[in-house]
Amino acid sequence: MKVAILAGGYGTRLAEETEIRPKPMVEIGGYPILWHIMMTYSHYGYNDFVIALGYKGDVIKRYMLDYCALNSDLRIDFENGDVKSHKSFKQNWKVDLVDTGKKTQTGGRIKRLAPYLDAATFMLTWGDGVCDVDIGKLLAFHRDHGKLATVTAVRPPARYGYMRFKGEQVVQFTEKPQIGEGWINGAFFVLEPGVFDYINGDDTVWERDPLENLAKDGELMAYRHTSFWQCMDTLREKYILESLWQSGKAPWKIWEN
Repeated sequence: MKVAILAGGYGTRLAEETEIRPKPMVEIGGYPILWHIMMTYSHYGYNDFVIALGYKGDVIKRYMLDYCALNSDLRIDFENGDVKSHKSFKQNWKVDLVDTGKKTQTGGRIKRLAPYLDAATFMLTWGDGVCDVDIGKLLAFHRDHGKLATVTAVRPPARYGYMRFKGEQVVQFTEKPQIGEGWINGAFFVLEPGVFDYINGDDTVWERDPLENLAKDGELMAYRHTSFWQCMDTLREKYILESLWQSGKAPWKIWEN
């Protein structure tokens, strides 16, 4: 099964980082967040990726081309230009990098990936968020209900710390917990090819007409994920993810080193 990742947006709220690279290439712990997302799927055995490029897509192409070399020990013969790897670090990945246009909306990007998705069930996520969702259970849920689309529903993280009182005494303090009420789109979709019929073209925003109409038609189901989820829309959220990674307790890191 293929995994589609949207990696073409401008990331304007991360302007300090995205002037020179697309948002999926902003690093957490020295690795692009795109890498973290791919490692999550790879942990569950899904290694065939189709990545929708747009803004500064060349940066992602160069990274993928250089990935093995950058993660290996090399011997370079400057006389004849030969390069040999002493210790190769390889992933069992196959990656299609598809230019989907700089101004194309999310729905349009998804539809442009259709020729690469083999007219079969596929997974979809954005290139700017991580979570510890169990992909195997998510897929089993999707197959069980038989509808066209499954969205992972999450509780958003609180912006500030949460306190519970007994009188004036603080009896519980939790820094930036997941909010106890309300569900939002956490991406990490599982989709059938029929969803392409809900997308008109490049100007279609996936989160508007397609998802709204899938819901109206009874074809959208929610897999409720109550554990960790975090997007990276702002520098503050980048720092949250970086601090979790540096602590050695990043909740989304489910793979072995």
